[in-house]
Amino acid sequence: MKRQVLVVIFTLHLSSVIGQFSYSIPEELAKGSLVGNIARDLGLDGKRILSGRARIYTGDSVQYIELNRERGILVIKERIDREGLCRQTTPCALHFQITLENPLELFPVTVEITDINDNVPLFQNEDRRFEISESAVIGSKFMLEKAIDPDIGLNGLQKYTLKPSDNFMLKLQSQSDGSKKVEMILQKSLDREKQQHISLLLTAEDGGEPQRTGTMHIHVTVLDANDNAPVFTKSVYKASIIENSAIGTLVTKVSASDADQGSNGEVIYVIGNRIDTVSKLFHINSEGEVILDGPVDYEKEKNYHIDIEAIDQGGLSDSSKMIIDVIDVNDNSPVVNIISTSSSVQEDSAPKTVIALMSVNDPDPDTNGKVNCVINQDIPFEIKFTSNHFYSLVTERELDRETDSAYNITVTCSDEGVPSLSSSVTLTLQISDVNDNSPVFERSSYEAYIVENNTPGLSIFTVKARDADWNQNARVSYILEDSSVNGVPVSSYVSVSADGGVIHAVRSFDYEQIKVFHFRVKAQDGGSPPLSSNVTVKVLIQDQNDNPPQVLYPVQTGGSLVAEMVPRSADVGYLVTKVVAVDVDSGQNAWLSYKLQKATDRALFEVGLQNGEIRTIRGVTDKDAVKQRLTVIVEDNGQPSRSATVIVNVAVADSFPEVLSEFTDYTQDKEYNDNLTFYLVLALAVVSFLFITCLVVIISVKIYRWRQSRVLYHSNLPVIPYYPPRYSDTLGTGTLQHVYNYEVCRTNDSRKSDCKFGTVGSQNVQIMDPSSTGTMQRIQSEKNILDEPDSPLEV
Repeated sequence: MKRQVLVVIFTLHLSSVIGQFSYSIPEELAKGSLVGNIARDLGLDGKRILSGRARIYTGDSVQYIELNRERGILVIKERIDREGLCRQTTPCALHFQITLENPLELFPVTVEITDINDNVPLFQNEDRRFEISESAVIGSKFMLEKAIDPDIGLNGLQKYTLKPSDNFMLKLQSQSDGSKKVEMILQKSLDREKQQHISLLLTAEDGGEPQRTGTMHIHVTVLDANDNAPVFTKSVYKASIIENSAIGTLVTKVSASDADQGSNGEVIYVIGNRIDTVSKLFHINSEGEVILDGPVDYEKEKNYHIDIEAIDQGGLSDSSKMIIDVIDVNDNSPVVNIISTSSSVQEDSAPKTVIALMSVNDPDPDTNGKVNCVINQDIPFEIKFTSNHFYSLVTERELDRETDSAYNITVTCSDEGVPSLSSSVTLTLQISDVNDNSPVFERSSYEAYIVENNTPGLSIFTVKARDADWNQNARVSYILEDSSVNGVPVSSYVSVSADGGVIHAVRSFDYEQIKVFHFRVKAQDGGSPPLSSNVTVKVLIQDQNDNPPQVLYPVQTGGSLVAEMVPRSADVGYLVTKVVAVDVDSGQNAWLSYKLQKATDRALFEVGLQNGEIRTIRGVTDKDAVKQRLTVIVEDNGQPSRSATVIVNVAVADSFPEVLSEFTDYTQDKEYNDNLTFYLVLALAVVSFLFITCLVVIISVKIYRWRQSRVLYHSNLPVIPYYPPRYSDTLGTGTLQHVYNYEVCRTNDSRKSDCKFGTVGSQNVQIMDPSSTGTMQRIQSEKNILDEPDSPLEV
């Protein structure tokens, strides 16, 4: 038994032409067959193939080859029929690209498909019949149908044989398209009487291994009398037609003549090679007009070759070749395919960063297929031509998410045909945020006001900062910066909420202790690294009327009696004394007014509303009582107002004994005891002592007045001597803005008494302690004003 082994040998040819890799494989390989080791040929390792998500891009074409990423090889995905893919075109090749990401890379690949002898030469009809007149001359030609073999080269049709060859022989004539015209030539005259029917066998053979053949049976009926064959006017007809022409369009007209007469001279026209689908696009009528029967597309076929036969009634025929060229029109818009694209890009990406990779194809030829691509204006991107039919979209300059957070990029590709056709594709690109903006406060500085005696925890003010970034980078936190106010940490005064920027009072404020303080707040975003900014906040404490007026003069004592003396000779407007008071509050809360609330004789005295001066409003008469008691109320201007009351004792008299006798009742205590005898003796002793004392005092006063009348100034203000203190305004907020010193001198003659105001005197000073809350501490240090031996008497 003889065994034949069919060995299909194919070579894998790898070459690199301008970065292009080529392989060669035979058609009809089984699925999964190896095409080539693309990873090795590209110099890539397996990790790069996987991490780059390598894939095959074929555009709109069918994908016959697939990529095995794990092994880095190309294998057959679909069965490849070279004849169905390329028809008679040679070489036949598949073109695709290998794309990689991160970074984007593109490798063009060409796979050439070689032919194998997988098709048998085939005739359209298995039988052909001829009616040939016996008068046919030797050399008469009879057109035979060509066999069709889709294979090419040696695997295609190579030769024809005709058996038997007694009366006829074959003649092969090469044509312009490379095919051969097959003619049967009469080489021996026919004799109908000897042989009316002749059977021939036409065999078509290819040159493949193994060889394949096809056959057609020819039946010849011998007739009489038609001895002239039709003759075409041209051996080759040329015509052209515009693609997309309507069905029924006249392509051209052919003509053949027959020298015979009658029915033997009548010619019919037929199109040969009806098995060829291309020839089915046309038909020819009895007039020789070639009519379009189907759509023609320049992008599929640029020209058509058609065999035309002219046959008379006797079966004699002639043949001619028709070449129809298809004229291109701009009927294809550019096709834009996105190979790879990024959905987002960081705003700090460097210029020329690749955003997308795309291919653009226009099947039209020449200028109709020349394409230019542009993008919409006023965006920071540009499109660049990278290689044949490929474009890349890159950033043109730096991006700013705070200006534009996203872009709709429209790529428009137009050809140069007339009219021009175009296609567009829109890409949406998001701009990712980076922390490149610091928080910005709404104001350069803030002022906040709070009324003293507030509740701890009270909300004072809110600072607000905004960050132009997004998400976490725009999340602002507020921080109180470390500092001190009067040596105390600012955190003991205020706090700030981290999320809302609300400033709260930590303690209750006292305007008399602190009136204003400053601190800084930092706004910090949540980026990495974080960005921050600062702002100064000024807090002003507003005063409340929480302190009543304090009477500095006259001083109210518990056990001793102090009185102001008014001589009976005093005129209208005589200054009796001045009530001095202060209020440690400020503003209108410290504006004081003086009113006479009660008086022994209201018609005699009045009090200055603003200055607190007590003056007489009429002349003093002998009928006026010696003892005058005035109650003065001091009120501030706060809401509600606060007040203080002071009692002023006034003695209306010209001499001291008169005053003393009247005011004695004020100093005597009336106490009773069951031991009446003891108290009677005690009272007698006291009266005796007082009588002697009065005599001594009267004599002393007379001597003192006589001596002082020579050295002292005259005055209208005889008073019981009292040395008022020097008062200092507390923190500059009271009504007594200057130091008042009262220096009182008295003589035997009241009209020569003296009362003067000076800058040096007794130092009875009341000072407001800044650390106190409105409470006055009294510091008294008394010093004698007069160094003379005869000093005034104090009652």
